[in-house]
Amino acid sequence: MAFIIKPLDPQLYRQQTRRSTLLVAGCFVLLTLLCSTLAVQLMGQPDGDNFRLNVAGVVVALGLTILLVRGVFWSQPWMAAAVYGWQLKRTLMRITNVMHKVKDGVKVEDPLSMKILRFYHLGVSQMHQLDGNSSEQVQMLAEIDQHQQKMQALGLAVEQSSFDPEWIKQLELRA
Repeated sequence: MAFIIKPLDPQLYRQQTRRSTLLVAGCFVLLTLLCSTLAVQLMGQPDGDNFRLNVAGVVVALGLTILLVRGVFWSQPWMAAAVYGWQLKRTLMRITNVMHKVKDGVKVEDPLSMKILRFYHLGVSQMHQLDGNSSEQVQMLAEIDQHQQKMQALGLAVEQSSFDPEWIKQLELRA
């Protein structure tokens, strides 16, 4: 399934992700209290050391929170910004894992590699904007501009806001 970079307001993105983080963290805290209390009350010793039961309650609560996030919360509108950010970072990590092949392809002006690197640059730029990390973006500007000019000189489209995971498979088959 292709990933598409969407235009987002960085301030609104950060506000929405903070809100969803607080809601998930609150859910985790409540589940931790509930699971630990239940474990101690059902299996604990009145005068004994119940540390292991408390830890077990935390572990169970963590598992339940993960299940809730992936199974229930993930599709909720209030999680949309966090899900988008996670998917963007996951997509960029997939490209990072094969960056040596991408850069080798860019050296020989392979159109697929050029498209992948352009998407990567646009994705990383958006990630830095959304996270409010402008210093990292400034460091990449020269590389981004150089690559964009090279694509224009080759007649390749520089608007590369979508990424198909099949491109990575194609790139790996060429090696």
